[in-house]
Amino acid sequence: MNTDTTRRAVYAGSFDPPTNGHLWMIREAQAVFDELIVAIGINPDKRSSYSISERCDMLKAVTRDFPNVKITVFENRFLVQYARDIGARFIIRGIRTAADYEYERAMRYINSDLASEITTVFLMPPREIAEVSSTMVKGLIGPEGWRDMIRRYLPDAVYEKILKDYENSGI
Repeated sequence: MNTDTTRRAVYAGSFDPPTNGHLWMIREAQAVFDELIVAIGINPDKRSSYSISERCDMLKAVTRDFPNVKITVFENRFLVQYARDIGARFIIRGIRTAADYEYERAMRYINSDLASEITTVFLMPPREIAEVSSTMVKGLIGPEGWRDMIRRYLPDAVYEKILKDYENSGI
């Protein structure tokens, strides 16, 4: 568990696939905290394009230069409860839009009701990646020129995996 001096944070998402926006969040958060747990949340109501194993592998590949980052998976728990279970005192959340802000603000208050000892920290990515999401990237795949289009939004290891998967699909 967490010692009194360890500043442990958790950054959770579906990471389906991890984008440059996710990588920016991870890079910034790991620089602030002693340990950053990047947690893939399993949402049974959400159909994923990549398996948990594939998402873990992609995240491990893109975070290999950050020794204080660990990749984990959790399901059937509220994020704030998961944070408490792993001894994290901080939850990292990204704010890209006004809608994100409204949603995350409400969640921060609910989380505080459930575990007042856990602080939510908001990070705002730079403008050039603020609109990047996994859903947006997946929606760009297929039409002519898609390879060049998605290149700018993905870490190298993720981009290479998507290219390989597409070529192996026979499409």
